[in-house]
Amino acid sequence: MNSIENSKPLIEMSKIIKRYYVGQPNELEILHGIDLKVYPGEFIAVVGESGSGKSTLMNIIGVLDKPTEGEYFLDGIDLGKCPDDDMSNIRNEKIGFVFQNFNLIGRTSALKNVELPMLYAGMSAKKRTERAMELLDMVGMKDRGNHQPNELSGGQKQRVAIARSLANNPAIILADEPTGALDSETSRIVMNIFHDLNRNQGKTIVLITHSKELAEECPRVVTIKDGLVIGDREGRAYNGDN
Repeated sequence: MNSIENSKPLIEMSKIIKRYYVGQPNELEILHGIDLKVYPGEFIAVVGESGSGKSTLMNIIGVLDKPTEGEYFLDGIDLGKCPDDDMSNIRNEKIGFVFQNFNLIGRTSALKNVELPMLYAGMSAKKRTERAMELLDMVGMKDRGNHQPNELSGGQKQRVAIARSLANNPAIILADEPTGALDSETSRIVMNIFHDLNRNQGKTIVLITHSKELAEECPRVVTIKDGLVIGDREGRAYNGDN
């Protein structure tokens, strides 16, 4: 990771604390001081059991929630100093999301689902349709562009979701349990797409998972337990055979 670490981090978190019910008798602290740096071109797994705090951390990484204390710089932007009104724009521009349950809009074609982030970004209809077709082709779904989510299998839905995550060429793809609703064969297809995006296109990917097996095939594995980072090491990395 030496060459990667010569660049500036895309994600730079320092002493991130997250509490709920602040100031109330039932105040609950979930994250107890997380330090994390992710550099351009990394493929990092954040792994932890249920209740470890990884979902809370994911929400903060994805600008879906704010830390109670600590600093978070995303692609050089100090999010602690950003007005709430700017957060949705930053999220739409900087992060592409892939969720376990796909989060596709029903009764809307795969093509239109992929176009949606570009619509929010103000891209012209012609350009966003062209790019959406390119992205669907990239994930092997070009011939399903006119199909609605209820006409697609789980793996096909997730491939559409991956294409959508790439729509605005985000700095980071944040994948939250992206294979959790898929069988092992389909999971392999989806993970191979992530590996291809990372290796051949240099996409920075943060994979949130409870699966130690999936985490191990990522080049870097960060382990969360009880709201703290307890491990940060190299994974075995996937070469197509292991």
